[in-house]
Order: sequence, then structure tokens, then C-alpha cells
Amino acid sequence: MEESGPIRILLVEDNRDFAHLVEVFLRKHEKGQFAITWRENGPEALEELAGGGAFDVILMDYFLPGQNGLEITRALQEKGITIPVVFLTVNKDFDLAVEVMKLGVEDYLVKEEISTPVLPRTILNVIERKKLRDQLTSLEVTQQRLETIQEMVIRITQEIRKPMDGMRTSLDSLTAVHKNDQMKTYLTIIRDNLERIEKKITQLKDLKTDKTVPYIRDIRMFDLSGS
Repeated sequence: MEESGPIRILLVEDNRDFAHLVEVFLRKHEKGQFAITWRENGPEALEELAGGGAFDVILMDYFLPGQNGLEITRALQEKGITIPVVFLTVNKDFDLAVEVMKLGVEDYLVKEEISTPVLPRTILNVIERKKLRDQLTSLEVTQQRLETIQEMVIRITQEIRKPMDGMRTSLDSLTAVHKNDQMKTYLTIIRDNLERIEKKITQLKDLKTDKTVPYIRDIRMFDLSGS
């Protein structure tokens, strides 16, 4: 997995000594791969995120004072925060596993596993899964946009087909009358523009990628240069 910088982890753990151990073992895995920010409880973690803290994963003790991990995760979701969460627990529990799956928590580990390769491997896998989901979501949105664009172009084409055909017929008639006078130049310009419009409509109908470029101010336009 290629990363442009260290993996940013928000560690939420009320035990200072255990938090220190997590940092030690993660930094031993590969120097510079993980950047850890430690917060002692849910409110502090939420405050960190509200203040603009950007993280790739939240590593959180399930048993925290005041609010447990599930309650904090619900609070994150209510605020629209979609950073993947991994729980740290004292032992694996079936009921907790069910709740974790329902809430969409990515994974949970027994605290004894922090000294093993399981911890960094789990974090890397969680981030990779999130990356793949984001890519799939982006592709789905792009495909939906393309389908909407193509439907719209088809409706527009149906609306303007008759007048455009009428223009072409009129141009043919006028060109036959004005073969050798100055009007022929203007008729040629009109025909060229009519053909350009028809070509752009065909390109829009055959659009395979949702690519737009800046045009004027906040207005964007479709890039049909490669079509």
C-alpha cells in the first residue's frame, strides 16, 4: 500500500501507560510509518476531531470512563465523521462482536495483541479496505452521473433533432441558390457550426468518463477533447 506520509492514528485510551506501550510498539514496526495523537477519553477525541484533526484511523479502548467505545462511535457517526475505528478490548466477546458489526466498526483487537504484528497489520488492512470502498463509491457516483448525462443528452437530442434537420434542409436549398455569391460564405459558416453542434452531441452521447474542467468562475464544462 502506497502512502504519501505517515499513517495518522488517533489513539483514545484512558490508561497513560498502555497508551505509551501502543506508541512504542507501533513505532518499532517501521520507523516513521505511524504518527500517533493520544487522547484520554471520548470528549477529548471529539474535540480533537472538531478542531480539524485529520486522521486515517481511530484506535480506541472500548472501556472508557463516561462513554464506552460504541457510544463514542455513534457520536462520531452522528457528526458525519467516517474515519475507520478499531477497538482495543480486554478480551474478545461474541456480544460485542455483534454490536461492532451492526455499528460498522472496522475491527477489534485484544490488548495483549499490541506487542505482536497483528496491531500494525490490522491498521494497514483497515486503511486499505477504506481506500477500496472510497474508490468503489467514487466509481458508482461517476457511473450514475454519466448515466444521467446520457439520458439528458438523449432527451435534448430528441427535442432539437427536428429543428436541426430543418436547418440542414434550408441550408441545402439556400446553398443551391447562392452557389456563386457572397452569401455562400455565410452559409458555409452556418453549416460548419451546425456540424460542430451535432458532433458535440454525439460525443456527449458516447461519453465514457465523467471529466470536467474549469470554464468561467465556478462554472465547469465537459472536456470532450479526447473523445
